[in-house]
Amino acid sequence: MNDQTARARRFRELHERPEPFLLPNPWDAGTARLLASLGFEALATTSFGVANQLGRRRAGRQDVLDNLRAVSDATPLPVNADLENCFADDPAEAATMIADACAAGAAGVSIEDATGDPAAPIYDFELAVERVRAAVEATRALPVPLVLTARAENLLWQAGDLADTIRRLQAFEEAGADVLYAPGLRTLDEMRAVVSSVGKPVNVVMGMADPDITLTRLAEIGVRRVSVGGALSRVALRSFMDAAGEMRDGRFGFVRRMAAAEDLHRAFD
Repeated sequence: MNDQTARARRFRELHERPEPFLLPNPWDAGTARLLASLGFEALATTSFGVANQLGRRRAGRQDVLDNLRAVSDATPLPVNADLENCFADDPAEAATMIADACAAGAAGVSIEDATGDPAAPIYDFELAVERVRAAVEATRALPVPLVLTARAENLLWQAGDLADTIRRLQAFEEAGADVLYAPGLRTLDEMRAVVSSVGKPVNVVMGMADPDITLTRLAEIGVRRVSVGGALSRVALRSFMDAAGEMRDGRFGFVRRMAAAEDLHRAFD
C-alpha cells in the first residue's frame, strides 16, 4: 500500500467513526505544518485561501492543483481538495480534474454545483447531478480510494431554499457521492434538517455559521466533519492588516502578539 492510498483509507475511516472530526484549511505548506503540529487528523485546501495568497479574487485551475501538491507534500496527513466546480461546466471535462487532484496527492476531492457565473450561479438540477455522477465514475476508476464530496452551493448564492439544498444533496447521494456538504447552513436547525435527510456523512463549514455552535452540539445532531473554509486565512489577514495599520500609525505594540520563533521552528523541524 503506498502512502497516498493509506492516507485515503485513513480519511475514509475518519468519516466512519461516531464522533465528528475537525478539518482545518491551511493555505500553504507552512500553515499545513503548523496545523499538523497542533494535532489535527486531516487537512483541507481552500481555494479562497489560495486566491488570498496570490492576491486575486479567484484562484485558477493550476493554482489550485499546485497548492494541493504543496499542502499534501507538507505533512503525512490526508488532504481533502477544494476543487470548486472542477473548472469546467461539462461533466466529463469537470471529471478530469479528479484524476489531476489524485496525481497532486489528494486523499479526498470535491465537486460543487456553483458555476462561477454571477448571472447564473447554480447549475440546473439535472446538470448538477450529471456532474456528480461523472465525478463518481472518475473517482472510482482511480487506483487510490479517494473520498468524493458533493457540494450544494445554492444557499450561498440565494439561488434556492433549504428544501432545494436537501433535494440536491439527496440526488448527489444517490449518484454515489461519499460525503455531502452545503455551505451556507447557518443554524443548528438547518444543519439538523440536512443531516437527518441523508444517509451519508455531512460536512458543515463553520466559517459562515453561528460561531456559538460548538463541536459538541454538532456531534449531537450527527455531523461527521467540520471545516472552516477560508476563515483561518481571513483571520490571519485581518491580524496582518491590523498590525500593518499600527505600523503605519507609528506604533509597534503588535510585536507583542507575534508567534514565538521557537514554536515555529518546532513545527517546521
